[in-house]
Amino acid sequence: MAKARKILQVVNNLKDHKFGRILVFTGARQVGKTVFVRQFLPEYRYLSIEDPTKIGQFTTLTAEQWHSLYPKAALDEIQKEPVLVESIKATYDQFDDVRYALLGSSQILLLKKVHESLAGRCSLIDVYPLTLKELQTNSFNDVVADSAWQTILRNPTAKYDFLPSFVFHPQMAEIHKSWSYYLQFGGYPALVDDSLTDEQRYMWLHDYVRTYLERDIQDLAMLRDLEPFAKLQKALAAQTAQIINYASVAKGIGVSANTVQRYIEYLNISYQTVTLPAWARNVEKRLVKAPKIHYLDYGVVQAVLNKRGGMTGHEFESTVVSEIYKQTKNLLKQASFYHLRTHDGLEVDLLVELPEGYFAFEIKLTEHVSATDTRHLRNLQDFLDKPLLHSFLLSNDNQTHQFSDSITAVSAAYFLG
Repeated sequence: MAKARKILQVVNNLKDHKFGRILVFTGARQVGKTVFVRQFLPEYRYLSIEDPTKIGQFTTLTAEQWHSLYPKAALDEIQKEPVLVESIKATYDQFDDVRYALLGSSQILLLKKVHESLAGRCSLIDVYPLTLKELQTNSFNDVVADSAWQTILRNPTAKYDFLPSFVFHPQMAEIHKSWSYYLQFGGYPALVDDSLTDEQRYMWLHDYVRTYLERDIQDLAMLRDLEPFAKLQKALAAQTAQIINYASVAKGIGVSANTVQRYIEYLNISYQTVTLPAWARNVEKRLVKAPKIHYLDYGVVQAVLNKRGGMTGHEFESTVVSEIYKQTKNLLKQASFYHLRTHDGLEVDLLVELPEGYFAFEIKLTEHVSATDTRHLRNLQDFLDKPLLHSFLLSNDNQTHQFSDSITAVSAAYFLG
């Protein structure tokens, strides 16, 4: 079943704009970049740079020939032939009427050729696995509504009132169904096919992890031996949402701490993980400064760990953090993401910094929250250098609890769906 994408709204605003003459789509393999571009930019001629019979021909085209033959084109897996970025740049600079979409399966495209050659000429669009709101759509043409979090993001200083219980939400059953699926299989588009069995979905995820190692990491890092990387991948999946000690992880897999940091960067730029730095704007000796690593898709976590079901509290935290992260990125909001922990026990799972101030999040797997669960959210403003706009406790509790004017406990599914 086809699912709509939130980024369509962004693309529709950009594609006919002068700053949308070159659109760069990056994201993990199998997140739907190609399907998206072919569906929503049908006037763009699709060119696969992985086609060995045509690569050589593309690289010989002059700017005049690109303008004549392909004035509007989508170039898929362009990182396979970085020299083509220079061709697109030359064509862009010489002809005002050309438009291109460039697709790549890792941020290496952004970090290298695009950053060097197309700075100021392109709009960058990250494509992630499906969000909870996207999972609730039934076709490419559906409009993806804003979640409660995205509504807040559009007006961060406004007050948002939640129903006293998620049960009263008119779409509660639909949201809960999508949430249950999301907590089992994650958000990769290929898995939403209704003809698939659960067993086939798990098999697809295992194949995805193997393909990621054999193709993406080989393309990105050119590693002769994949075993140390595979060990790190498994170690980080087992420690998702936990503070990472590079030396300890390095000792466990038999590599150096520098190698661990390099491998984590590979995971980040291939859209498998996101690293949350510790918040430390004001220099405080009491602050723990090590980062947290979050996997961006729980289906992938299960495949890496060869497990099914039995979500841990840390895995739930990563799933919620990654959904907040994806929904924020889909709006192209200017936001920074942190965690905060002090040596004396204060811990905030997620801080989202906007120009207007911060939102703080505590995330609990429980179905019944209490005021005690908000203890880390109290007096948080004392640490921060901008206003604390609001604090949220997200869990599986269907009841909404207003613990103070600045602290609200709400169902994670309600908040994100």
